[in-house]
Amino acid sequence: MRARDLADPFPTVPLDADADAAEAARLLVTRRLPGLVVTSADNRPYAVLGASQVLRFVLPGFLLDDPSSGRAYGEAAAAEVSARLSTRTVRDVLPADTTEIPAVDPDATPLEVAAMMTQRHSPLVAVVDGQRLAGVVTATRVLAALLPRPE
Repeated sequence: MRARDLADPFPTVPLDADADAAEAARLLVTRRLPGLVVTSADNRPYAVLGASQVLRFVLPGFLLDDPSSGRAYGEAAAAEVSARLSTRTVRDVLPADTTEIPAVDPDATPLEVAAMMTQRHSPLVAVVDGQRLAGVVTATRVLAALLPRPE
């Protein structure tokens, strides 16, 4: 089995100035995705925007420092959190230290894919054939490939 066999078509979002962060978050939610592939202006894979990165962006700093302080806030605070996305772009939500996308070639083995995921702390790995996105492997797909099948 190779990465091409594990890869699925996957939604992408552009990095351009018009890419709405709230729409990207809605796509994560409606499709129940661990992340999205962000593409550059020339439609090449640029980065992975993980759902956890979106959460990190919308949460106030005090909650990141002390998660238990979230108990003191109700539904109104949750609405304020989601409002933070309404005026932001996908580029705004990407972490400042974003590096190149975790990617493998179509012939990579499941172990290579798993190693890339863990090394880059990413729930997704792009399968790139030349410069073209051939698909995406999720952590659950690679786990399924590595775990023994029940008899």
